[in-house]
Amino acid sequence: MHDGGDYRRLAERTADPEVLRRLARAEYPFVWHAIAANPATPAEVLAVLSTRSHSTWNDNRLLQLLAAHPALTGEALDGLVDLVAVRLRAQDRPYAAVLELARRPEVAVERLNWLGHQPGASTWLRRGITRALAARPDR
Repeated sequence: MHDGGDYRRLAERTADPEVLRRLARAEYPFVWHAIAANPATPAEVLAVLSTRSHSTWNDNRLLQLLAAHPALTGEALDGLVDLVAVRLRAQDRPYAAVLELARRPEVAVERLNWLGHQPGASTWLRRGITRALAARPDR
């Protein structure tokens, strides 16, 4: 590998969990985004990515991708809800991640309403949660 672009291209194309694990240690947030968008990424790699931090914009994009990834379930998904709440309270506005979580039927309505009432949540976000919940297949 020669540069971050090579890492990103590999992260987008590989289905090898070991390669994705190694790439998750890269220092490039755009590589983390590519890993989080890759449907072959295993849940444990996604959980590791949730602890990475670079800048507010990159962190929020990563949270959005993680929230949308179908492999992130159970305790890992619940932990992501908690992490998004922390980011809301820090005024980082991870609204896109909250709305992705609201689209997931496995996230309890109570947890989503809790997110919508965290410091840092806006009226716009609460409306978005309501719309996403109304569109969920489990409703």
